[in-house]
Amino acid sequence: MLSHSITMLGAGLIGDFYTRTLHAQRSRDRVDVIYSRQAARAADFARRWGVPHALTDMAAAIAHPQTDVVVIALPNHLHEEAVGMAAQAGKAVLCTKPLGRTADEAWRMLKVVEDAGVFAGYLEDLCYTPKTLKAIASVREGAVGEVTWVRAREAHPGPHAAWFWDHRLTGGGAIIDLGCHCIEIIRNFVGKGNRPVEVMCWADTLVHPVEAEDNAVALVRFASGALGQFEVSWTFRGGMDLRDEIAGTHGTIWLNHFLRTGYEMFTAARRAGYVAEKAETADGWLFPVGDEVAELGYVDMFTDMFEAMEAGRQPQESFYDGVVVNAVMDAAYRSAKSRLWEPVTLPDWRGGDVPRLHVEPEMFEGQLVIKRELLPDGRAKLIVRDPATGDFSEQVR
Repeated sequence: MLSHSITMLGAGLIGDFYTRTLHAQRSRDRVDVIYSRQAARAADFARRWGVPHALTDMAAAIAHPQTDVVVIALPNHLHEEAVGMAAQAGKAVLCTKPLGRTADEAWRMLKVVEDAGVFAGYLEDLCYTPKTLKAIASVREGAVGEVTWVRAREAHPGPHAAWFWDHRLTGGGAIIDLGCHCIEIIRNFVGKGNRPVEVMCWADTLVHPVEAEDNAVALVRFASGALGQFEVSWTFRGGMDLRDEIAGTHGTIWLNHFLRTGYEMFTAARRAGYVAEKAETADGWLFPVGDEVAELGYVDMFTDMFEAMEAGRQPQESFYDGVVVNAVMDAAYRSAKSRLWEPVTLPDWRGGDVPRLHVEPEMFEGQLVIKRELLPDGRAKLIVRDPATGDFSEQVR
């Protein structure tokens, strides 16, 4: 069985989550090199996770002869440089979200890995949560019919590290931090071959003394006619709210990933310890998460990445997916300024064409059936329309 030696770039919270997952998920892949700009932070990370090499030189960490995979868990403004170095070193590269700060930046990263012929995966963990994977499978099997609308929400009190708040480093605020998750979740449900066409977005800075937006709501229209809706906030109080809703012609799915997982606890002792990511308190009513790395999708994400790497196939989430997400976010930022629907501009659409959503109407005695419902007395009522006159009527049977 193959095993991989990994260079981890970044010793922050995400680096911890990634390393914890990697060391546990297959029991044979190991982080052997950790890079951080701060020597003390790299040394502490190495001690906690048993990593033999702690370096403060990113080029040396990427080129280290022991490793064959580079995982990027760095601030957004360093992604392109790190991807370029990994591609030049001929190593597989896995990059955290968002891929770039703009679609142009993400496109350059895609081209550099394609030109180098190295494996590249987009680490979009929330598309791999167990509930999401099961829901995606149900949608693909036709359980909800044709998807008409998807709503994805991520809201919490704000990022945990200082650099997230600096739009010069990140490329934006809540949209680029959280909207990237929501957009890719929506794409998985409407179908990745379904081209995002245009975006209408509201964004504002309501609470924090920063230049980046701390709240946003957007609508994304797809070629099929389906609508995606994302809601993001850095000012939501009470923890991290992760929810998705999928509506189709024959069904509906509701997903709640974090605040209501079936584990609720009240404590006045203030001894709960670590509760969950973005939890704001350790007393009162708490909503702990049983296995955080699994619930947030990290386990299935890395399993897919390494299995795809070894099988020579594309992972579920590729660098191209990251480019599409960045293009949608670019349109959202333009729309927030113009207050108009803005087109999604992609240098190369690889998804093909998707026909306009069409549902063949049911007929009853020459009438178009608009709706069926059951009355309290057990009889059925049909709302129908005469195709010749356009008139609506009711029939009770």
